[in-house]
Amino acid sequence: MKRLLCALLCAAMALLCGCTGAGGTESASSKSAVSSLPPTPSVSSTSSTQSTPSSSSTPSSSSAPAISSTPPVVPTTAGEFADYSNKKICWGQGVIVNEKNQPVTCPQYNQKYGKYGAVFMGTNEKNIYLTFDEGYENGYTAKILDVLKEKNVSAVFFVTYDYVSKNAALVQRMIDEGHIVGNHSWSHPSMPNKSDDEVKSEIQKLHDYVLKNFGYSMNLFRPPMGEFSERTLAITQSLGYKTVLWSFAYLDYDTKNQPTEEKAFSRVTGAEHGGAVYLLHAVSATNTAILGRVIDNMRSNGYSIAKFDV
Repeated sequence: MKRLLCALLCAAMALLCGCTGAGGTESASSKSAVSSLPPTPSVSSTSSTQSTPSSSSTPSSSSAPAISSTPPVVPTTAGEFADYSNKKICWGQGVIVNEKNQPVTCPQYNQKYGKYGAVFMGTNEKNIYLTFDEGYENGYTAKILDVLKEKNVSAVFFVTYDYVSKNAALVQRMIDEGHIVGNHSWSHPSMPNKSDDEVKSEIQKLHDYVLKNFGYSMNLFRPPMGEFSERTLAITQSLGYKTVLWSFAYLDYDTKNQPTEEKAFSRVTGAEHGGAVYLLHAVSATNTAILGRVIDNMRSNGYSIAKFDV
């Protein structure tokens, strides 16, 4: 009897926690609270009922969203986004590709969530876009910036508050050298687990901090761990932001288990496709070592490494 009760309890908890894959298998949990690779797209079985809104943060007032201005104020009325589904999507591009080597999920998700300003892959098939997640500094960002400067490439760097508050010189260099600095949230939470006001606060607080300290206005957001819902996409869009996911990512974030340079090079270049949005973690020694060769290979195959303009 005790074993039966334990089994029933475990099953109930599994339904309430995490993301469950479309095939019914449980997704792997993230290995890092700051930099992690989400599993393939899946839908959480958590309830779509949103949390009670918090009054801890109210977005500051400003003009319409643009590179030189703060996103507009959105009213924080309770239930404002109650009509949107809060089923958690745990994004990952998957392994099935079409005849153009593009993950088949990406055009599908572009179409499904594009109305909320979400981008999973670019539509210009001559371009590839490089993006880096910056949860913490591991000593490689300066070298990455050196390579990008040498190759005349512009990238997007998605930063958290912890990163920008500790690495001001590197953030300033990103801006000065023509890269895009994107918002990766204040504290790196799972956004669907937050109330409307908390979601707004996670984005707005970092936006205001970067604007105040660097004179730079962000307008691209990458949800931590790739976890989002229709509700969080709608809230993000209401703050003047696009949500940028990716069409390529791999297991590069585990600093204690880095792939060899040749394996990583083969994995990264083997996934090249038109409109690709690459997610690379800047904590990776291997990514840093192969970056120049990767850029050269992409160009030799006829792609432009473009500044993000999707």
